[in-house]
Amino acid sequence: MTFSSSRGVSSVIATILLVAVVVILASTVSVFVFGVADDVDEAAPTVAQSSGELVVQDGDDGGIVRLTHAAGDPLTVSNLEIAVDAQEACGKTGRLVNLPASGGDPNPTSEYVRGDDVFDNSYNSVGGPIGEAGGEWEVGETVTFRLAKSECPLESADTITVHVVHTPTDSIVIEKTLSAT
Repeated sequence: MTFSSSRGVSSVIATILLVAVVVILASTVSVFVFGVADDVDEAAPTVAQSSGELVVQDGDDGGIVRLTHAAGDPLTVSNLEIAVDAQEACGKTGRLVNLPASGGDPNPTSEYVRGDDVFDNSYNSVGGPIGEAGGEWEVGETVTFRLAKSECPLESADTITVHVVHTPTDSIVIEKTLSAT
């Protein structure tokens, strides 16, 4: 009796090929999964609670926006932008960028403003951590900025929406719709 040994070799080769295919698939999937995980560098800070107000000023002062960080993580000011949607009130939107900002910039749209310049650019037009170098916006602190009456005249009951954006994650950490009083 003679036995053919080719059948045993075929099953061993098939098993080795099957293991190789599984290893290649597993390594491909792991590279994809770990590659996607590397793209998520950090989570956005959490702001559990905030409050705000919009006060219409008499004369040429425009409006004052006050936002208070009431609870949550501290916010690094250099990682923030403040977007103002005043479409309903005056048809404009603007964004404060490159914070901390300082009032009195002779050409604010070049450094601190994107979109419509609805902001008052005079001396001390920003206050709190967004106007202080190296600032951290801690719980309990209030930031202020003024809107220019000439660019966005406000009347009582006009509304604006303010978004505080965490730029590294492009997440909105505070969103407030404020009615002028």
